[in-house]
Amino acid sequence: MAGLEWCVAARTLVGESNSGDHHLVLEQFPAALLAAVDGLGHGPEAAAAAEIAVRTLRRNAQESVISLVSRCHEELRGTRGVVMSLASYDAREGTLTWLGVGNVAGLVLRSHSGGHPPTMRLLLCRGVVGRKLPALHVTTFPVQPGDTLVFVTDGVASDFDSDLDTGQPIQVLAERIIDQHGRSDDDALALIARFPDGRS
Repeated sequence: MAGLEWCVAARTLVGESNSGDHHLVLEQFPAALLAAVDGLGHGPEAAAAAEIAVRTLRRNAQESVISLVSRCHEELRGTRGVVMSLASYDAREGTLTWLGVGNVAGLVLRSHSGGHPPTMRLLLCRGVVGRKLPALHVTTFPVQPGDTLVFVTDGVASDFDSDLDTGQPIQVLAERIIDQHGRSDDDALALIARFPDGRS
């Protein structure tokens, strides 16, 4: 199988040396774990919380997405907490399972609709990992080669997907999201992945 194609673009709030927005992409064939994590607020405390979450995800990446969020919740008690969205990709089954707590937006843009909705949007659960964890619900659905996953933190304006061109290289897409839709009052991050043909 060709490797998962992915990239990230990010911008730290002016005046801060550490971003509270972090990401993780971990490929362990036939699975891949992808996450975007936003420590509440900005600055060193937000960055520290996001680092704990990413470290916890990496250490337990073989577990389900619900288990991963629950583990992060326990590890983040006493911190500012984070909001996060994560997705587990199964290359053999050609499926994506995702979950979001807070306001890290997620969507999948279809390369060919083939009877599926042209855009799948992540249904976010209200809450803060490390502070108040809601009931967790996952969604699993098929993805096709060329479909594109996008995660963006709330430092990106909500209309970021109004002019996305999936024909462009994903690095161009990510940088355009940050350059054109990144807010000036917060850290911002865009994580994009394009799914390969798992049968090759």
